[in-house]
Amino acid sequence: MEIIRNQPLAPLTTFGTGGQAQFFYNPNSKEELVDKISELKKPLWFLGYGSNVLISDKGLPGTVLKLAFNKIEMTEENDSWIFTADAGASWDSLVRQSLNHNAWGIELMSGIPGGIGGAVAGNIAAYGQAVSDTLLWVEVIDTNAAPAKIIRLNKEQLGLTYRNSDFQNNKLAGCVILNACFKLSKSNKKNLEYSSALKVADELCLDPQSLHDRRKIIMESRRRAGSLLEDNGKIIKTAGSFFKNPIVEEAVAKEIIKQEENNKDLAKVIAQNKIHGGNSTRVSAAHVLLAAGFKRGQSWGPVRLHPEHVLKIENTGGASSQQIYDVAQEIMQRVKEILNISLEPEVKFLGEFIK
Repeated sequence: MEIIRNQPLAPLTTFGTGGQAQFFYNPNSKEELVDKISELKKPLWFLGYGSNVLISDKGLPGTVLKLAFNKIEMTEENDSWIFTADAGASWDSLVRQSLNHNAWGIELMSGIPGGIGGAVAGNIAAYGQAVSDTLLWVEVIDTNAAPAKIIRLNKEQLGLTYRNSDFQNNKLAGCVILNACFKLSKSNKKNLEYSSALKVADELCLDPQSLHDRRKIIMESRRRAGSLLEDNGKIIKTAGSFFKNPIVEEAVAKEIIKQEENNKDLAKVIAQNKIHGGNSTRVSAAHVLLAAGFKRGQSWGPVRLHPEHVLKIENTGGASSQQIYDVAQEIMQRVKEILNISLEPEVKFLGEFIK
């Protein structure tokens, strides 16, 4: 077991910012991690692909764990495929393997950066699909037990809600996800209804009822929205959508929807909100920012809102984590003052920030 002191963390995050880990541990196997976890200096921080975190410039005390084991296995079960993936496997690797086996259920979440562990903890969702739709169970190390032990938790025990789970609060914060199991179908169970994706399908003459065309549709939709971390060889230093879509009062939702720029009528936008967030009054956080007066491409020195997608805060080069944090706080404060809407970050702030 090699534990590294003062490991730089910035290169391990998509923002490219942050200080050092006091101790850094990359276990070779689940068995090694279970054996050694009680010896690690607390607190423990779990870093996957660094795609949904903002790490303090002061770094992180204790031990940062990066899980590298990344096996994906599959078995056939009647009209389904069962996929079991290690927490360190990339989410999009799982999506690609599901397509190789003509398995339906996660294809609309193509191209989302990050690992399996982070996908489950954040209950990631896109274009009408969510991790919770197909997840069966996870295996975790319960670090609160003495000694630490591996336990299996069914989906119903995880507190999965809109882009959230109990891994993000005190209920399961002491658990390290080791692997996750998904049940995918051999046939299509869900139509693609997201209007912007259907527009892409029409333009490119792709079939939304074709599994493999669906990936092409979603990847191009994400590219146009500035949602890929790499576009034509250019690395974009962002964590993707920074804020969750909020639920608001119906009257407020109708006002926010006026920020829609694609000439969709009210009924279509409300239907899209329900598809995207499970609630007709869960409005687009991007529309909220526009309603509060923020602009695409707006910048604060080396920090800016992405020119194609106002919801993505970007490090254009040389930004610190504190600068990104300050911009996020300014956005939340102004949205609260102008619209009386409380935005919740989707990105997790790790470590100490100046408030």
